Amino acid sequence: MANKRLGEQSIVFSNPPSIAGFACTAGKKEGEGPLADSFDYINIDSYWGEKSWEKAESAMQKQAFTLAASKAGISSAAIQYIFAGDLLNQCIGSVFGLMDSAIPFFGIFGACSTMAEGIALAAMSIDGGFADTVSASTSSHFCTAERQFRFPLEYGGQRPPSAQWTVTGAGSVILTAQGEGPYITHVTTGKMVDYGITDANNMGAAMAPAAYDTLSTHFSDTGISPTDYDLIVTGDLGAVGHSIVLDFFKEDDMDLSANYNDCGLMVYSREQKNVNSGGSGCGCSAVVLTGHILNGMKSGRWNKVLFAGTGALMSTTSSQQGGTIPSVCHAVTISNMK
Repeated sequence: MANKRLGEQSIVFSNPPSIAGFACTAGKKEGEGPLADSFDYINIDSYWGEKSWEKAESAMQKQAFTLAASKAGISSAAIQYIFAGDLLNQCIGSVFGLMDSAIPFFGIFGACSTMAEGIALAAMSIDGGFADTVSASTSSHFCTAERQFRFPLEYGGQRPPSAQWTVTGAGSVILTAQGEGPYITHVTTGKMVDYGITDANNMGAAMAPAAYDTLSTHFSDTGISPTDYDLIVTGDLGAVGHSIVLDFFKEDDMDLSANYNDCGLMVYSREQKNVNSGGSGCGCSAVVLTGHILNGMKSGRWNKVLFAGTGALMSTTSSQQGGTIPSVCHAVTISNMK
């Protein structure tokens, strides 16, 4: 096992797992954004035909998983594990969405880093010889997140410029031990980082230090230079966090501006109403990855991508008690070359 470890926090896979299938579903606002053509399914009904927004989120995740398996040509019976989570208490979006699949289930919580965390764990289980076919899925819904973390939608409170809009969307990937790629070649697991930010309307500032810490560690551990990547993407720092990460690296005499972007900036047009600093939520990086990025890799637009999911590890309880917002970032290297 030791020969797979690189530096302090990274690993390199001896048999890089292949992304055999991927899919995403998205809501009305996301369907009005610049990445709409890359989404598999867009539903303008926020209830998704269900009786509650929470059930709608489960339906979104179930649909994304079903589409990903279908595109991979793999039956649910052939999938040995599912790694899935969301923002809701006890991860009920994932639980009720995937319960009927009858697949062994690992419920995970990495907040908005859940997509990257799920892919990392799924890839590790395959390369470790514990499974041949594994799924990673996640979702978020604007209305369920508002109800749990902020105010009732009827409240209509104003948002500061630093606030972000929770993406209504779900994404799923199917990883296999053999395949034509793209491949998961490296993972850098992030540490919890806390710079003392307490403002839940400034998630970008809270998560940016974790993104910087993990990206810096990844470059140091692996020896891969930022310029070796066609695209480095965090998710989802928005405009505020994206700018802070660039500033951190400038202090290290590294300019990431040529190939660094953020899922929160990509999913919406800045001209869209109420998006403020950009997108957020588990579904933000999930739909950008399983829509725009992986389709771009399949078409040859990018051959090597560093996908770094960022998550704020707080709850309504900790925020209401005046607690700080610890954050984490997990980085996954995705390459067309094995």
